[in-house]
Amino acid sequence: MLREDVTEAIRAAVFEELAAVGYARMSIEGIARRAGVGKTAVYRRWRSKLHLVLDVVSALAVLGLPVPDTGSLEGDLRLLYEVTSRALRHPVASQIIPDLQAEAARNPDIAEAMQKTLREGQEGVASKIIEAAQRRGELAGNLDDDLAMDLISGPLYWRSVVIRTPKLPKGYLAALARGTTEALKAL
Repeated sequence: MLREDVTEAIRAAVFEELAAVGYARMSIEGIARRAGVGKTAVYRRWRSKLHLVLDVVSALAVLGLPVPDTGSLEGDLRLLYEVTSRALRHPVASQIIPDLQAEAARNPDIAEAMQKTLREGQEGVASKIIEAAQRRGELAGNLDDDLAMDLISGPLYWRSVVIRTPKLPKGYLAALARGTTEALKAL
């Protein structure tokens, strides 16, 4: 039987190792050293570095973000953006995400796992926000789901991950929530 505390220590070490050296230079030895375990403890759980990283990335989708319930679409989006912004700017996440995206461009298995993780996590929350807004009558019931997801997720991701704005301008998240609300209403 595998000890859960050892498994969690290894998963935490993966994040630390990814942030420190990136996927390409990451090694099972380095992960084991950071976790305080032997390499065999890692190999008992995962066949390779790739499988370990895919498992850790996939586990993020399960954690998900909390679904805001402020009573308004704009309020829900604002809260979602605040939580997401903090998560994307976390020092470890800000190092790991771009590195994994670069690896995803070279490795279809990583690309598939990342796409699944990002879509499931974001869509799960965003779809619940949209459903609540539809129940309240704030949005039409026949939205283009893909376009709605792009509108909700795209701008903050662009700012935080792609162009890596170190600090968002004052009032940006409120303006983004307001603009996204109006854009969704126009669909």
